[in-house]
Amino acid sequence: MTSLLSVRNLSVFYGAKSQAVEKVSFEVDTGAVVALLGANGAGKSSIMKAVSGLVPGRGEVHFDGEPIQTLSTRERVRRGIVYVPEGREVVGDLSVRENLVLGGYQIPAATRRSRIDMVLDLFPEIANKADGAAWRLSGGEQQMLAIGRGLMAGPRLLLLDEPSLGLAPLLVRRVFERLEAIRKETRLAIVLVEQNLRVTMRLSDEIHFLRGGRIVGRRRAEELKEEAARQEVIDAYLGAGAAAE
Repeated sequence: MTSLLSVRNLSVFYGAKSQAVEKVSFEVDTGAVVALLGANGAGKSSIMKAVSGLVPGRGEVHFDGEPIQTLSTRERVRRGIVYVPEGREVVGDLSVRENLVLGGYQIPAATRRSRIDMVLDLFPEIANKADGAAWRLSGGEQQMLAIGRGLMAGPRLLLLDEPSLGLAPLLVRRVFERLEAIRKETRLAIVLVEQNLRVTMRLSDEIHFLRGGRIVGRRRAEELKEEAARQEVIDAYLGAGAAAE
């Protein structure tokens, strides 16, 4: 069976000599969550941007069996690939509802209205603030809005870049619970970029460990249920900071 996303020997350069990613390969099946885990500068975000078309990459990227390396970001969104960047990047001066409209600008009005209702049902924390300015939301609420805005396009593959960044553990759990619910209901595939192993294990099926722009290890999340196994991958690939709650 063909994977939904297939990345083969992907390399990313910034300028002539600065290489951020070196020959990275991984696959994502429909409904699966695959995590890219590593410290700052490991190349995680560069991989996400290359898959979404925001930066050029060398190598092969196939989506639903077809090559997409030459497609624009807009065309990739149209095919079902949506990137939710690190730092949320909501438009603070617009209302929550207007931010959601931006996420679904390319879909028919009737579909857009129904998806806004779906997102607000999924994230009740922002539903009663839908007509208020997005800058008034808390950090956790802004993350929910950013994910909701990504869902407005009706993605088949969601690229989530550090959704736990800057959030308290309780809010991280809440956001990840909603993502798990979305995944079960819609068979949405997710590529998740994170630095924290325990956070990543809550949602992921498979974890790829990155260092210096290369994948240096891979584990199924179910293989890391025991503390000894988690400590082994921390020592081998990550360092103590990755274990923090």
